[in-house]
Amino acid sequence: MTLKLNNGIEIPQIGTGTWTLKENIATDNVCMALKAGFRHIDTAQMYENESEVGQGIINSGVAREEIFLTTKIAPPTIRKGEDAVKESIDESLKKLKTPYIDLMLIHWPVKDCVRFTWKIMESYVKAGKIRSIGVSNFNPHHLEELLSYAEIRPVINQIEVHPYMSQVENIEFNHNLGIQVEAWGPFGQGDIDIVGNPTLQSLAKKYQKTISQIVLRWIVQRGLITIPRCKPNHFTENLEVMQFSLTDDDMQLINGMNQNHRSNPRNNPENFPY
Repeated sequence: MTLKLNNGIEIPQIGTGTWTLKENIATDNVCMALKAGFRHIDTAQMYENESEVGQGIINSGVAREEIFLTTKIAPPTIRKGEDAVKESIDESLKKLKTPYIDLMLIHWPVKDCVRFTWKIMESYVKAGKIRSIGVSNFNPHHLEELLSYAEIRPVINQIEVHPYMSQVENIEFNHNLGIQVEAWGPFGQGDIDIVGNPTLQSLAKKYQKTISQIVLRWIVQRGLITIPRCKPNHFTENLEVMQFSLTDDDMQLINGMNQNHRSNPRNNPENFPY
């Protein structure tokens, strides 16, 4: 299933992320994900695996035009200025071994650097080297500032979403602006124990599904995009979330688990750094 972005381009609603994947593991997992049926791959300059992701795409034999490929501009690069941003985009294209990137995101809202970075990204869209542009970890005030000068509206805001961080108001704000929301960290990270939650365990038993499937279904049923980690033993399981639904009551039950609990407090864009 795909969702339509505000520029008319379709994005697969469930993809696979590559954070922490390195070297041959990244290449092999991306290749296997595409062969398993995924058509949405997410990486970032900060993950230091763009070359491996690009090779995995080539090794899969899947036609490039069938794949939705996302990468993100790293904050340290953005802080170095305009030339560094341009060089990093060109380098991403080279490492990913592709003539174009489907979606380029600003990975974090870096103070005093978003405007020139966005303008550069817009120029790459006009040149046909990037199809869509968006942001990651932006709060409403970051978006409001960006929209005050953007010629091209961001298509996506990629933010942390899981049962303990439901982001209801933030998601509504984005959707009202015509910006799709993409959920990273759907199972939480660090000290967050999603698997051990008794409510989710009960729902998994009720639906005869895994806890991971219940969580991913809760996310996609909210009209969100998500990119769970690229793990071969979960490929089939993750794709199967499009084949069942949760009742409205059970959706609300999971919504009620919210604690505004970030998996890493440093990941709060309020502190990153404006």
